Amino acid sequence: MSAPLPTPQFPQQVIVDQCEAYLAAHGDSHQGVGWPSYADAQVRYRVMLDGLLAAAQPGQPVRVLDFGCGPAQFYEFLQRQNLPFIEYYGLDISENSLALARSKFPERPFYCLDVLQNPAALPDFDYLVLNGIFTQKCTLSFEEMWAYCQALLRTLWPKTRRGLAFNAMTKQVDWERDDLFHLPLDGLAAFLKRDLTRHFTFRHDYGLYEYTTYLFKEPNH
Repeated sequence: MSAPLPTPQFPQQVIVDQCEAYLAAHGDSHQGVGWPSYADAQVRYRVMLDGLLAAAQPGQPVRVLDFGCGPAQFYEFLQRQNLPFIEYYGLDISENSLALARSKFPERPFYCLDVLQNPAALPDFDYLVLNGIFTQKCTLSFEEMWAYCQALLRTLWPKTRRGLAFNAMTKQVDWERDDLFHLPLDGLAAFLKRDLTRHFTFRHDYGLYEYTTYLFKEPNH
């Protein structure tokens, strides 16, 4: 009798394993979440915040989900901005990262949840931030990572009332790294318009080898 075939690994677990390796090697630091430069990490947080503020309504609280929050370093950045109207929530499927986040911020809600397996368990939010979720593909092929990206965005889009932001590596570079996810703008735009919304903005102006996409539920005048 032949041996049973191994259970296939969900694509996101490859990325989670890499993120846990970063955390084990470097601890609660920019390198511990996979960013080589502290300054560049702060730029990314600012760009994510800019999209959030563009979708916010003045004077009203905003429930924000930091999807793939890791040890909640984005919340540390938000605290330094003195924006009390932002209600922060975190989500990750790494128990190690969440244990660290909860130890630092026991007053904040954190979800340990694979939304592709159980989307009904995730409540709605005003805005979602996906920082670094689609920047690396590790050992995955482009096709595997692109399929995961589309599936996750389709799952999360109904969970936000105002919009979301995510970043990916740009193809406007001199060379590409095999372990990073360099996502063509035209292919992404076609998918967003067809499956999610035509109210989106590409931000490619902040000096890193990536771009951020802002999606809005309504036209952003």
